[in-house]
Amino acid sequence: MTTRAALGFVVVLGACHGRESPPAPAPGSAPPSSATTTAVAEGPSAPATAPPASPPEGSKLWTFDSDTTGSPPAGFSFGRTGDGREGKWTVRAEPGAPSGANVLAQLDQDSEDYRFPVAFANDPVLRDLDLSVRCKPVSGSVDQACGLVFRLADANNYYVTRANPLESNVRLYFVKASKRQQLASWSGKVTSGVWHTYRVVARGDRLEVHWDGAKVIEQTDQTFGNAGRVGVWTKADSLTYFDDLAVKALE
Repeated sequence: MTTRAALGFVVVLGACHGRESPPAPAPGSAPPSSATTTAVAEGPSAPATAPPASPPEGSKLWTFDSDTTGSPPAGFSFGRTGDGREGKWTVRAEPGAPSGANVLAQLDQDSEDYRFPVAFANDPVLRDLDLSVRCKPVSGSVDQACGLVFRLADANNYYVTRANPLESNVRLYFVKASKRQQLASWSGKVTSGVWHTYRVVARGDRLEVHWDGAKVIEQTDQTFGNAGRVGVWTKADSLTYFDDLAVKALE
């Protein structure tokens, strides 16, 4: 595999071979009008420690290793859905980071419950995609969320899947006009303090979520059908590390 480095990301050029990676709706939200769950809730328990994973050939990959520690990553914008403080997204050195020296973390642990800081790449803008990240839930008493966002129009309109070790589940939501609506949920092993692999595949109205190499959610939904940006997300007082954010356009 060969790579090309530029502004905190690399483009994977060579072939990569790696292991594939009903609660009440939020107040004020409306039920989805065109969602169908084809495989949800129960599935195989994912391993506690994520296997090494390589992004698909042709992916754009952010390792954060060429970014300046103590600063936001280059090429990203930031926002917050809901209430509370905006958030503080910072590149920091972390021993044992999957790709090298640095990770991306949201360091402001405001405990406001309906608070969702989001960091998203300025490009590419994609509709159909294969999106993945390595994430490590570190701490948080209200939540320990590790989230992936896609088809993001702005900080109040996007799809998000999030994993939470405090609840031992992975869930898929859409956020529309800042209101979060759950689409699907899987209960299984989500471990704090270790690195996991997290992946979303979106084609048209079909959305798949993979956790530590196992497909745990398959869902159809038509809330957001246009191209959007991709990024990472946390909730409330979550301290979570992210590394190796990668995305590939699907034809």
